[in-house]
Amino acid sequence: MSLDNPVLARLAAELPLERKSWQAFAADGEWPRAAVLVALTPHKAPEVLLGRRAMHLALHPGEIAFAGGKREDIDVTPWDTALREAQEEVGISDDQVIPLGELPPLITRTGFRVFPCVAAIPEAPELVVDPGEFDSVFYTPLATFADKELFRLETMSDGERMRRVPHYQVEDDNIWGVTAAILAQLANVAYDAGLDLERDWRQEP
Repeated sequence: MSLDNPVLARLAAELPLERKSWQAFAADGEWPRAAVLVALTPHKAPEVLLGRRAMHLALHPGEIAFAGGKREDIDVTPWDTALREAQEEVGISDDQVIPLGELPPLITRTGFRVFPCVAAIPEAPELVVDPGEFDSVFYTPLATFADKELFRLETMSDGERMRRVPHYQVEDDNIWGVTAAILAQLANVAYDAGLDLERDWRQEP
């Protein structure tokens, strides 16, 4: 798989790829940790792999998300977590993945510190979707998330405090929260989209 694609090449050039161990982040607080695989195809217009979380899940049922999940003891780095979860949830194996870089970790409203691992995957990998995690998976052009007409910030309350939360309205799907924040940050790097999240997602919301 080649990285001749200019968008993927730009991401590889501008994003750090340190692959630090989980232990390197031990001094950053006691947030439970998770990692997601932001998987991009090498098409002329790269697409990003997203999934609709299964409706029976206790957390975020039906929401649009990346493959990923909580750190387990066997995971040495965030990449280990992201790749293990991607294998389990959608059947993407390590040998199909070319790491491009890492976005800064984000702290979610549910109290997780999420590490986005950005990678290239083949144009049409054979996916094996775990119905326990996703009802469906699909690809969306990455450039979609650079469109300011689709992006908005909403003031939302969790019953205790108000937060400014990013949303994308993509056809019938409302993509929001940490997934939308990751996509906006990625679009800012890939396309100079200039999307303003109005807060630092590395800090507690």
